[in-house]
Amino acid sequence: MNYFVSIHMDKNSKKPMYKQLGDHLYELIEKNILKPNTQLPPIRSFATHLKINPSTVVRAYNYLENRGVVYSQMGSGTYVAPLPLDILQKPIVSKLKSTSFPTSIPITDSTINFASMSPSTDLFPIDAFKKALNEVLDRDKGNAFSYQDTQGYLPLRKTICNFIQQSNIYTTPEKVQIISGAQQGIDLISKALLHYGDLVFIEKPTYNGAVAAFQSRGAKMIEIPLEKDGIDHNTLEIYLKLYQPKFIYMMTYYQNPTGISYSTEKKRILLDLAEQYDFYIIEDDYLSDLYFSLEPPIPLKAFDHKNRVIYIKSFSKNFMPGLRLGFMILPKAIFQHVLSAKQTTDIATSGLLQRAFERYLSLHLWEEHVKKIRAIYKIRYEYLIEQIEHNIKNWIDYIPPKGGLSLWLQLKSDIPMDTFCNTLLQRKVIIAPGSLFSLSPYYKSYFRLSFANITKEEIYDGIIIMKETLQHLENNPHQYLPFL
Repeated sequence: MNYFVSIHMDKNSKKPMYKQLGDHLYELIEKNILKPNTQLPPIRSFATHLKINPSTVVRAYNYLENRGVVYSQMGSGTYVAPLPLDILQKPIVSKLKSTSFPTSIPITDSTINFASMSPSTDLFPIDAFKKALNEVLDRDKGNAFSYQDTQGYLPLRKTICNFIQQSNIYTTPEKVQIISGAQQGIDLISKALLHYGDLVFIEKPTYNGAVAAFQSRGAKMIEIPLEKDGIDHNTLEIYLKLYQPKFIYMMTYYQNPTGISYSTEKKRILLDLAEQYDFYIIEDDYLSDLYFSLEPPIPLKAFDHKNRVIYIKSFSKNFMPGLRLGFMILPKAIFQHVLSAKQTTDIATSGLLQRAFERYLSLHLWEEHVKKIRAIYKIRYEYLIEQIEHNIKNWIDYIPPKGGLSLWLQLKSDIPMDTFCNTLLQRKVIIAPGSLFSLSPYYKSYFRLSFANITKEEIYDGIIIMKETLQHLENNPHQYLPFL
């Protein structure tokens, strides 16, 4: 315990003893005196050394774990969290298994589901899409069911080129690849560009479906922290001077899970770095249609004059998820590689679906639908904010996003996230813990709340249950202390 001799506990201080200890340890970690993967002292012996109660040590370790600087291993102890470069090989599967929160949860009619990002089924534009589908069947007859070109139905690609101009993106049908949803787009890019051992930069935190795709190709990953206006470009450049990534994956608007949107300045810096260090940027245009301000967002691709951005947009999330339809705008240098990957994956996206959606877009039914659901989701968003402010503000921190389908919150309490999630689950409330969105253990005090598939009544009931749960756990800390 040589490192811990200097720790002094002031029993007369207004700061709780566990926070004093936690802050002392944090300083040792921050100064790199305690190295990554160093084991912290056993609870009982450390308590004896400091002449404090063992439960104080436990709470200090929980406090540090919620701040993401230590991690615990069942039956082994508590360790200093690794730095990004120490976890390049760590698979997301092992990360998901490190939480006691179940990854597969039965959903019933009484479940309040703050985890789902799928839209409510009552918002699906059934009648409008049926109209477009019937028109296509009447017009094209049996041709609607014929095999489609691998690149995609040409009239749809032309219509997309016109459609995307509203986002200040100007392209040609030759650069557009039709895909079966954004996830397939990410998979195709991975197949086309990645080889075993290649390096990919990702946002921290990020969408775990993308991480799984990159790992399936044997890629290593470095997480780059996010700031309030996008990725930390200073940290990014430090890594770029050391490593050559194949690409960086990002969501520039209403990022999943944080809700962060990139500033124009940050976009320009990223494009300059991409040109300087010779790498591609995958822009996953996740939910830019769901903006709550007056002005629609402008994607990174709109600023791309050097063909550095691989632009992916899915219509599924705002439309009907089961239809799986989207597109990519690709740089010429990689187009044939992606086209080959598409052909070996599923030959082509459904021809009937492409024709029907082309008609749907041409009739301007998409714009009408998005305008409708944007208004509905804005009401849900504002109501969720209102209930959070009235009921659980004392326990959490968050920054309201400017659009999207979710909020990213941090527990200010030292209550372990696993305990919070599982206690809510017992009352049929589901949230998405932050540990699901990062390879590293830095988001154990965070969680995501989605309002995509939830009613105002469920929002109210769910937030009240959260309030009651937080009050109960705060007043009964022994319920989340491990056996000593």
